[in-house]
Amino acid sequence: MMRREGKIFVISGPSGSGKTTLIKNLFRSKKLNKLLTKSISCTTRPRRSGERNGKDYFFVRTPEFKEGLKAKKILEWTEYLGYYYGTPRDFVDAQLKKGRSVILCLDLKGALRIKKLYPGKTSTIFILPPSIKELSQRIKQRCNKTKKEEVNNRVRLARKEVLDSKKFDYRIVNRDLIPASNRLKDIVLEEITKKR
Repeated sequence: MMRREGKIFVISGPSGSGKTTLIKNLFRSKKLNKLLTKSISCTTRPRRSGERNGKDYFFVRTPEFKEGLKAKKILEWTEYLGYYYGTPRDFVDAQLKKGRSVILCLDLKGALRIKKLYPGKTSTIFILPPSIKELSQRIKQRCNKTKKEEVNNRVRLARKEVLDSKKFDYRIVNRDLIPASNRLKDIVLEEITKKR
């Protein structure tokens, strides 16, 4: 019997929406844990204490990253604080061939790029806060030492992301963690088992 190729799930949402916690909960599911792999990004930033190459990130030098871009070995990328971050094609393709589905946490631009590169294999899921007011409170609690201007910038960006979320296949309102986790698990399981 031929092994079924995996799928790609791109999960997005504004800062404070709970996407990281929801992704962690996906991997706690015994049923899904065997079927899923979290994507490992490559980055040019220095390795932090305790981080492992190939586990937390693939750490590369800037010339190597740029060469990967030219050779189309990086599916999508961004620059943040002077460092590059990207999704390596070889890693994603190897997981899909093994029959494992890949979870990526990306912004809208990255999500649309992956969907274009892997049509029919990619599902995009946006995690929404219950309200902008609630999101603003979450961001303030999370970033209590962050300047008010930075908090306001994050809230402004979140408003734009919520408007853009209509471009995603699924939208989950994270009002309460357990129902939101269950909804995400249901979506992933449904998409994995869907006939192609």
